[in-house]
Amino acid sequence: MEFRPRNYVAEEQSHALPRSSADFHPLSSASPHTPLRQVDDNVGNRNNEEFFDPLIALDSNASVEIVDGQDFESSSNGNDDSVQVQMKEWTSFKRFLMQRFPVAKMISVSSMSNMIVKRGKAYEKSKTSMHLEELDDPQKSSEENAKVITRQEYVSRLHELKDEINRSWHEEDRVKSLKLSIKVARLLMDTSVSNFYPTLFVLATDVLDMLGDMVWERIRQKAEFAEDGTKVCSLPENFGASDVWFDAKETCYNWFCKVGSIRELLPRIYLELAILPCWRFLTEQPAESLQRLVMMTRGIADPLASAYCHLYIAHRAQKLPLYDTGYLITCVNDIKLVFTRISSAKETAHGCLADSKRSLVSLMEPAIEFIMKCIFNDASLRWVGKVLVELGLGRSREELFGGSPCVSIVLHHLLKELPIDIVSSHAVDIVRLIKCSNDYSYDQCLNYRLLGLRLCEQISQIGTVDSIVNEVIQVVSQCELDEYLKVVDAYLDIVLQNQMDGHLKTILEGISEIACDKVIAEDEMLGLQSILVKVLSHFKDLEDVFSLNHFLQILDLMHGSSHSIVNMHILDMATRNGCVRDPTSIQLLFEISQALHNDTDIANMKNDDNQQQARLISRFVRMVDHGADYEQHLAFIVECRGAFGSIIELKEILVHSSNCLATKALKDGKKHLSFVKSCIAFSEVTIPSISGHIKQFHLYLETTEVALLGGLVSHSAGLIDSALYCLQSFDWMEGSRAAVDSDGILSSIQKLCSLLIMVPGNPEVGILHIPKSILSIIHSQSWSPRMKTRIFCAIVSLSATLSQGRLPYHALHPEIMGNDLLFFGDSSYMHELLSLSESVLENLVDVIEQEPSRAALGSMSLEACNCIASSFKINEHVLHVCAKLIETAELCLSAKDKYLISTISFLDKNSPAATVTPSIAI
Repeated sequence: MEFRPRNYVAEEQSHALPRSSADFHPLSSASPHTPLRQVDDNVGNRNNEEFFDPLIALDSNASVEIVDGQDFESSSNGNDDSVQVQMKEWTSFKRFLMQRFPVAKMISVSSMSNMIVKRGKAYEKSKTSMHLEELDDPQKSSEENAKVITRQEYVSRLHELKDEINRSWHEEDRVKSLKLSIKVARLLMDTSVSNFYPTLFVLATDVLDMLGDMVWERIRQKAEFAEDGTKVCSLPENFGASDVWFDAKETCYNWFCKVGSIRELLPRIYLELAILPCWRFLTEQPAESLQRLVMMTRGIADPLASAYCHLYIAHRAQKLPLYDTGYLITCVNDIKLVFTRISSAKETAHGCLADSKRSLVSLMEPAIEFIMKCIFNDASLRWVGKVLVELGLGRSREELFGGSPCVSIVLHHLLKELPIDIVSSHAVDIVRLIKCSNDYSYDQCLNYRLLGLRLCEQISQIGTVDSIVNEVIQVVSQCELDEYLKVVDAYLDIVLQNQMDGHLKTILEGISEIACDKVIAEDEMLGLQSILVKVLSHFKDLEDVFSLNHFLQILDLMHGSSHSIVNMHILDMATRNGCVRDPTSIQLLFEISQALHNDTDIANMKNDDNQQQARLISRFVRMVDHGADYEQHLAFIVECRGAFGSIIELKEILVHSSNCLATKALKDGKKHLSFVKSCIAFSEVTIPSISGHIKQFHLYLETTEVALLGGLVSHSAGLIDSALYCLQSFDWMEGSRAAVDSDGILSSIQKLCSLLIMVPGNPEVGILHIPKSILSIIHSQSWSPRMKTRIFCAIVSLSATLSQGRLPYHALHPEIMGNDLLFFGDSSYMHELLSLSESVLENLVDVIEQEPSRAALGSMSLEACNCIASSFKINEHVLHVCAKLIETAELCLSAKDKYLISTISFLDKNSPAATVTPSIAI
């Protein structure tokens, strides 16, 4: 066998494509001398196109019809959609009620709930507990009965009653259904267990709603069908009382008479509200009864029962087709009066009335919240003005907020529902109103906060921003830290977007003064987090943030997860806009990274949050740039390795940074050999601490390239030996938990073979010591036939290249001599190369035949054949091997396969005529 001589320069020139200079770059804007082809977008020709992109030609005739500022389709939707929305909102509201007020497992039952106890299991209170309760609160003890029942039994009994009412109705026993429904309504008179009342309200009104629906359907059936079942008429959706037959009206009137005869006021109101829609069968103006029912609720003495009765009025009124929401304003004014009485109640000697007030107001709050939503649902600005005047907040429609103070909790839900245009245009008046509306019903700071959040919805239309923010900051500066943070957080977007630097300075200074020498609670920490994150998000340059007075001082006060989140935002901002070069910023960010790393749970590094922290720290380290101060940058890298040793991916980045630093120093043109050695030593020490032999293998090869660039031959040889050791130690089962990148490993081994062309052989250990080590590793590993075949081919190509009189490329460093200068003409060197190639060829064919896939087998055979034919002169021995490979390929591939045809053609062209065998003839 004999290697084929190659002239790489001549081959490159022969295979190069002809080139000609261009007048302009093909990716630049079009030259004025080369007009672009105009695209014909004639609509009439679009049907003939194979592909039509609808985005490039919208229908010019398409338009959206607008009616009164709204889409025509949405305005002509009818009532069905609104009814569905109301039902979903009510269902959601009921779920919210039951979740907001959790109930104890045991419920005290008064005499009004005897029917619940009859079928449930009652538990007598012990004499000791009764005596203790009597000492604590004698009045309450005398009012309560000594019986208790479990919450689940109470709920189950109500569900049984609902089923019994439904069953009796369908058994034509409607009198029994009504009597049972009255008993259910009477349960709402019992407010002894106040926290259970919202749940009781939801369960009881479900029963009453069911009764109301059944009564409605019965009367409607009476109006549409005769006694014998024949259909008389069909009532339209918007029917009136004149469309209803006399028999149906009589039945309806009878139901209202039965309800009106109920002795107790509260059940009577609830039952009439349940059948409220049935007034449509009797009168053309069914909504007129709403104002009467609201007036009746003034006779309910218990404030909790009264509030929820008003809530049920608002709910059932939605069943009517058209109604004036004026009755809702009356409801709000009545509830305001109740709140005022609660707030004005005098403290008792025990001093526990304040907590009782807050608890009662909290229980009543859902009623005012729901009613306010109903009032301002789709309300016009004209109607809003009328509402504010009737609520006593404004003197006239021109002066909407010039009236008397408002109950805080009512004001809160009013602000939540007011149109943003009203809030923006009257913000100063609202601030004054909040300031003078301070009572037990709601925290005043939360109203200031809500105003800020509402103003953020339309910052651009706020006319007197500065005066509003100034007034609010002055008020809340006297508050505790938690309240201060809640309020200023709501106004911070306004301050930042309007570039109110003076107010920003005041806010940060206020936080620093209040929080100084104070143990910060978890809620307060979340407030600080929100404020600092908003500040960071507003500024583009991190140096501007650090220059803010008290920012770093506030950051030092933080701890825990909130501190980590702010630090993550800082690192993200620092690395978002390119490299970090300022030494002061680098040091500060390094300390922030250390704090973030110390807060990271190393045991749960796979957690998403911890991984994000590790990625941000790694990105910061990668973006640091000390410029020409290479020694300082290397010292920084060394410091990072010690500080962030638990972050595996960072160690890889450190190795890359070290190698990049060494490359920069070499390209700088100065003598930096000792510095390059330091960088390579850093990489050599760091790489073994990285988990995964394949990662180490890749990094060793990268460091080898740097060593060759610096002319460090002995370092290069040592790094290659370390890389081969990693390859030898690699256990294929390392990747059993994840897919092994076999193509990546193969590519790296081929890269190693290409590097060996530049590495001078060492006669002391053997000139071909490294290729032989690679062969040894191949034989020891259970790699796939495809992988082994390609590595064998790489070694054959390496041997053929090293045999040439002039190598295709050399190391850039002038002191590194190639093997063509060191060993060319040495017969022992050539003999060793041929011996290595022959040993490879002996195994190559056998390895190829182990491939199970026929398509892959054919491709591998052709690849090996081309490698052999390109590396050796074609003689009888080489042709015999190639013929065997061609024969295998012909059995696996189609006779028309282009790769197969071109390979046979290449062999024919380069083979002596006497040696051509019929097996490879075309």
